[in-house]
Amino acid sequence: MGKVVVVGSINMDLVALAPRFPQPGETITGERFLTLPGGKGANQAVAARRLGAEVSMVGKVGRDAFGGELLAGLQAEGVDTRHVGVADGVASGVAVITVSGGDNHIVVIPGANHQLLPADIEAAAATIAAADVILTQLEIPLPTVRALLALAACHRVPVILNPAPAIVLPQDIIDGASLLTPNEHELALLLQREGEDIATLLAALPGKVVMTHGKQGAWHARADGSLHHQSGFAVTAVDSTGAGDTFNGALAAFLPQGVETAMRLAAAAGALAVTRVGAQGGMPTLAELQAFLAAQDAAGN
Repeated sequence: MGKVVVVGSINMDLVALAPRFPQPGETITGERFLTLPGGKGANQAVAARRLGAEVSMVGKVGRDAFGGELLAGLQAEGVDTRHVGVADGVASGVAVITVSGGDNHIVVIPGANHQLLPADIEAAAATIAAADVILTQLEIPLPTVRALLALAACHRVPVILNPAPAIVLPQDIIDGASLLTPNEHELALLLQREGEDIATLLAALPGKVVMTHGKQGAWHARADGSLHHQSGFAVTAVDSTGAGDTFNGALAAFLPQGVETAMRLAAAAGALAVTRVGAQGGMPTLAELQAFLAAQDAAGN
């Protein structure tokens, strides 16, 4: 397993488990409340680390209680946090999450994540240049993503860009990423081609897209124009909050083995993640992933 550098958000997730989602203006009684580490960047870093990659995190937290707790959590997972800065005068990022029936509604308040600037990328240049794979998302400022892509290109380090939250991406960002990992909605939005079928969307970016598709697995648009479908794995979903982040962290961890091998491992890791509560809490270890895949192979899946 190689070196993965994750550049992205670090949040505290405030999670309410409820029997159903409230209607606008309605108050309902929840079942449970949890305070859990999250943020797409931190989640993906933890996912890759648990699966055996050597992981460094580049990000920002606030000088508050959440910030200290989030840093300690990453360090306890074995993630290198030398390039996680502490911003003054701004709170750590938080996500307010309601979970019901295995699905979720999320509101993110970026806080210190929006203080991660191109200068922070330059400060971490040596670590980034030494990476085998870089993984980033869109919960940090777009100029910072652009600076990261430029630096990675100089050192010929591949970059996986998970384009979430969904926005219309400038063409230079699309071109600069080695691999994009949107879901179907995110891919349609970044291409500004809503309503088109999966095959047509994927054909627009041959060789550059692994599109996640929930329980149905993932699709890869090969450079020759053909499509590869990685089926999903049947599990009982409890909380889908960290599934996409687990998939991305796993994809980065296993990418040196080839895209399509990494897709199968990532799909299995994502399936395992939804069987437990919490974004990071549900993320499997390498041993758990290997045991799950062995059972799937034995069952002929």
